[in-house]
Amino acid sequence: QVQLVESGGGLVQAGGSLRLSCAASGRTSSIYVLGWFRQGPGKEREFVAAVSRDGRDTRYIDSVKGRFTISRDNARSTVYLQMNNLKLEDTAVYYCAADRTPRNVVSITRYAYDYWGQGTQVTVSS
Repeated sequence: QVQLVESGGGLVQAGGSLRLSCAASGRTSSIYVLGWFRQGPGKEREFVAAVSRDGRDTRYIDSVKGRFTISRDNARSTVYLQMNNLKLEDTAVYYCAADRTPRNVVSITRYAYDYWGQGTQVTVSS
């Protein structure tokens, strides 16, 4: 089993920055792709970004390209999401997810991920 714990959420003004972290514990050797999803008020959970185990494959939803950067530190079993130039529409609960399928190709569908964190709230104010 793998446990994921997110941190770094909070309240920030539009145009500001936040850095989310997600620490994995347990059978971390079984983790391949790590990703971030988010769920805004009254919305479906959507893919935000993900990174392969070797870091060579990254994917982003179009609305965050150029503003968000995903990275991972395998030695610390941690994935990060640097969020810059935050917008009101980025307000959501952000979830970390891990895929245990042995592959280095990132999936953008939530059904590919086996483990989920509890989420961290990000609120962007005007």
